[in-house]
Amino acid sequence: MDSSTTKVLFVCLGNICRSPLAEAIFKKKIEEKGLTKYFHVASCGTANYHVGKTPDPRTISNAHKNGVNIDHLGRQLHHTDLEQFDLILAMDDSNLRNIHRLPNAYKHSDKIKLMRGYDPMADAEEVPDPYYGEEQDFQNVFDILERANEQLVIQLQNELKL
Repeated sequence: MDSSTTKVLFVCLGNICRSPLAEAIFKKKIEEKGLTKYFHVASCGTANYHVGKTPDPRTISNAHKNGVNIDHLGRQLHHTDLEQFDLILAMDDSNLRNIHRLPNAYKHSDKIKLMRGYDPMADAEEVPDPYYGEEQDFQNVFDILERANEQLVIQLQNELKL
């Protein structure tokens, strides 16, 4: 990465459902637009439940069904992520609060946001956790993240003049 790279971090609880899917969708969108070189993209969880593990098989299956490849191993959010990333996107209020509890988070509050804030069809503030749900719940999360990432990429293209 060089200094002209914008670093985006997607955050959920365990880093096996929502955030790795958001990361994968974002990567696909920037690749399709020829913008990969301008971004470093990652995801993590606020909890350490699944560190080093692949995403939930249902997430992987749903992503593949929708033409998105996920290549990811879970990791936990670290306070140094606040310094290293330019934009940190939480999937829900609980994880947003967990991010804000990190040391010195107050210094970075302008770059910590809710992912659903980019969803033009949002009927709620949070990306729901599909972990205890059915296949349709995973598809619903995919649809939300697809829309939100589309708007996020457009907004970043405009802001960065790409």
